Amino acid sequence: MKRVTIKSYKKLLKQIEHKPAKAGRFLKYSKPKERNCPIRSCRRCGRFGAHIRKYGLDLCRQCFKEVAHELGFKKYGHEV
Repeated sequence: MKRVTIKSYKKLLKQIEHKPAKAGRFLKYSKPKERNCPIRSCRRCGRFGAHIRKYGLDLCRQCFKEVAHELGFKKYGHEV
């Protein structure tokens, strides 16, 4: 089964909004899940995936790799 994204969900709903029975059934099974917590994003670049919240960093892994040395983190196993 194909995954319904927010964009495609709104597009499909717009196509069947004039048919209340079909729209009701579509909403029952295809409505996006209600979220209890906000979706986190990187403070630096705005990415959503691979988010590091520990120590209040709120950075994605790519941004963390770029600024880790400036923040005082050290790489184990390599002499820098």
